[in-house]
Amino acid sequence: MVPRSLFSEEHEIFRESVRRFMEELAPHHEEWEEKGEVPRWAWKKAGEQGFLCAAIPEESGGVGADRRYSIILMEEQARLNLTGLGFALHSDIVAPYFDHYGTAEQKQRWLPKMTSGDYVAGIAMTEPGGGSDLQAIRTTATRDGDEYVISGQKTFITNGQTADLFLVACKTDRSQGAKGISLIVVETDRPGFERGRRLKKLGTKAQDTSELFFNEVRVPASNLIGEEGKGFGYMMQELAWERMHVGIQAISCCEAALEWTLDYTRNRKAFGKPVLDFQNSRFTLAEMKTEIQVGRVFLDRCLELVLDGKLDTTTAAMVKLWTSEMQGKVLDVLLQLHGGYGFMWEYPITRAYADARVQRIYAGTNEIMKELIGRTL
Repeated sequence: MVPRSLFSEEHEIFRESVRRFMEELAPHHEEWEEKGEVPRWAWKKAGEQGFLCAAIPEESGGVGADRRYSIILMEEQARLNLTGLGFALHSDIVAPYFDHYGTAEQKQRWLPKMTSGDYVAGIAMTEPGGGSDLQAIRTTATRDGDEYVISGQKTFITNGQTADLFLVACKTDRSQGAKGISLIVVETDRPGFERGRRLKKLGTKAQDTSELFFNEVRVPASNLIGEEGKGFGYMMQELAWERMHVGIQAISCCEAALEWTLDYTRNRKAFGKPVLDFQNSRFTLAEMKTEIQVGRVFLDRCLELVLDGKLDTTTAAMVKLWTSEMQGKVLDVLLQLHGGYGFMWEYPITRAYADARVQRIYAGTNEIMKELIGRTL
């Protein structure tokens, strides 16, 4: 195996503490899948241990670690396929908007409570008629004195049932297309805000993915993040890191799935010998191990570029495209080696297979990734 060079000894010590925490949560995940959400005590416990908003600077209200700590948190969550935990979206998608574009007052209002787990955050971009086309959003925010009045609908929103606040993409100027999009924070206790149904999904069943409704919700103008009309540009800038999340989850999940399958094929017998002893099994596993290693090296190099501030949006799209497609292929092949047990929900490979399907859809569909890459040809 190609040795990794991303992490120091200090990072690996942190990894051990994260691994213990994730292993402590893992036995509860099946119950959370049945209920459709992760309870607040898990968020609070993550906050108490410094596992929320890890890469947000201390002066902004975060933990103040570097992004390698966020990567470790995502890797260890993916290793156990704890897809219900919305920690990464909260800490590494929503929180950076506040840190990068928010005022000092906004940071202190929201980030310390997000870091402690007292607040859960979500981001509301996708709409029923929009999908990956963010320029087509219809939710409006109309200025009325010192307030915005927000009306519209969002769907497929992670942390939808539990979040205390949402970063909402709105049209503040419907005549300007992408240049008319702004980002506004909506706290969920405001009149006119309504959570819709918890959506039933193919996978990620413990994740509370929901519809949201905004019925003339009034928020103070001070809830605007950054400048009016700059929201689309902010989203495009931050989406590159979100697409790296897909790669981190994909490779770590595949590495874990390979270990599950090696263990299964060593112990499962067919025709009087372990399944692993058949040439077809060994060749198949050798191919999958190679695919995963190639993905790991590509991803780690791109993570180095992230840490150096040099990752471009096209390469991030390539990471999302390649790793999510590879994940789908690898998990399908590894599930096949489990035979009939690969179709049983109590086996981790089965849940990982179902959970992974969305990787090719969210953070921009893979068709959108091809379009973005194709524009550079």
